[in-house]
Amino acid sequence: MPPVTKVLLIANVAVYLFQQFADNSLVVWFALWPLATPAAGAPGMPAGFLPWQLITYSFLHGNELHILVNMLGLYMFGSEVERVLGQRRYLVYYFGSVLTAAIAQLIMSAVSAGPPYPTVGASGGVFGLLLAYGIFFPRRIVMLIFPPIPMPAWLFVIVYAGIELYLGVTGTQAGVAHFAHLGGMLGGFIMLQYWRRPRF
Repeated sequence: MPPVTKVLLIANVAVYLFQQFADNSLVVWFALWPLATPAAGAPGMPAGFLPWQLITYSFLHGNELHILVNMLGLYMFGSEVERVLGQRRYLVYYFGSVLTAAIAQLIMSAVSAGPPYPTVGASGGVFGLLLAYGIFFPRRIVMLIFPPIPMPAWLFVIVYAGIELYLGVTGTQAGVAHFAHLGGMLGGFIMLQYWRRPRF
């Protein structure tokens, strides 16, 4: 496994294990809260939006299935993408996707009604890696988990993005930050296009 992917995996798992023994303060201070969240001084209440949450939210996870799926995606797609991009550019790419996912989630939180809730998970970065994998290895066969249908990576990316867009627009799967996932893909696409531009 390439070194940056390995470090990201270890860091995510370590933070998740720490979450199991910590109180809610990790979520209070390091999850991504909507911009309009009122800061409350009472213990255990939201601290409101803070700048570092744009990155730190990606190291927190809601449950075992959440981190298992994200780390599986990080391992499967991240390892190959890191070998193509190199360590430094891969790190920039991953956290760039995390950042654009956070911005997309903040925008959607600002325009939607309802009580503020925190966003956690590495999914934004993983979806950016999924997009890069589909661009770098379009003919590789990827298998859906549910249902188990094999398809080329380029089609897998399009299908998955379409599902995320549908679920986000219809609100079918509440509690999942679908537009953050799409934001991670968009950020990844912009970075790859920028790096591909000819230099004069």
